[in-house]
Amino acid sequence: MSANFDRRRLIALSAKEFAQIMRDPSTFLIAFLLPLILLFLFGYAVSLDSSRTRIALVVEDSSAQALDLASAYAHSDYFEVIPARSVAQVRDTLIDGTARAIIVIPQGFGEGMVAGTPPPIQIVTDGSQPNTANFAAAYGEGVRAAWMAAETGQGRAAPPITLSPRYWYNPGLQSRYFLVPGSIAIVMTMIGTLLTALVVAREWERGTMEAMMATPMRMAEFIASKVVPYFLLGIGSMALCTLIAVFVFGVPFRGSPFALAAIAAAFLMPALGLGLFISAATKNQFVASQIALLTAFLPTFLLSGFLYEIASMPWPIQALTYIVPARYLIPPLQTVFLAGDLWGLILPNIAIMLGFGALFFFLSFRVTKRSLD
Repeated sequence: MSANFDRRRLIALSAKEFAQIMRDPSTFLIAFLLPLILLFLFGYAVSLDSSRTRIALVVEDSSAQALDLASAYAHSDYFEVIPARSVAQVRDTLIDGTARAIIVIPQGFGEGMVAGTPPPIQIVTDGSQPNTANFAAAYGEGVRAAWMAAETGQGRAAPPITLSPRYWYNPGLQSRYFLVPGSIAIVMTMIGTLLTALVVAREWERGTMEAMMATPMRMAEFIASKVVPYFLLGIGSMALCTLIAVFVFGVPFRGSPFALAAIAAAFLMPALGLGLFISAATKNQFVASQIALLTAFLPTFLLSGFLYEIASMPWPIQALTYIVPARYLIPPLQTVFLAGDLWGLILPNIAIMLGFGALFFFLSFRVTKRSLD
């Protein structure tokens, strides 16, 4: 048996793994078709934007002031208005979900404005969806406050200071701009962990592992031959997702391809290492896939900051996120898309991901043995 790492054996073993991938259509479906489906879902179907929320607007007063306020709601970018003259006409729209809120401009609103004591408007929201309810209430009050400021400021001197808010990196506050880059983390987790969680277990189940152990191969060559094909597959899928994000969804890409490749390569190390460790430890494809789902896919989806801000989580859950490698992928990934190559943020996260990768590969070597025990 050779005591040295042999490049020819590594090339032969890698060629065998590539051939196995080519013969398995499901691998290409997971690596290329499923990422496209996820991107289109997060790009079109999933949206955290609060624009064009449908509301019912009840105008009980016919004064010029009430109609002017109603016009402000109708022309707002945040609302799609269903007009009505009484609450009874639109009560069912809140029950069946047609409208997410009912805004009532009460009788006597105009008289109150003339007297200098405007009556409050009523905002009724659907509490079954708390986020939408909060948005509708906040924006409904915001439209009223902006209209009131303009109304009471008529005929007065312009204020000395004008407030002009500016949002850096995502001026339009479009959720697509951070959802689509974040979904690349889900894609790389599927390829890096879910696929590689099956490769060693498949060798044991098909009985080919015994034949391979009879050859002069070393465990380092065997593990490297499992890593290289899926590493290249992950990089290729990431490049495809990036092209679609930029040219189909219009997500800005302000960083460099080098920075993006460095971030992706760093994350693939813990993803591949975890997948190999699970596969070698279980030796069963079904069990390996279930463990990979629980330890990689779900934490990446829920605890990485992709959909839910980590700062808003309870502190025990925040502490748990520190052992999720994808937690260190999402910030640099979104940064390289929206802000650029901010290496002060990127490099520490890359170092942590490589540390996770070293740990998982060490564990993979420990559980992958040249024996049938």
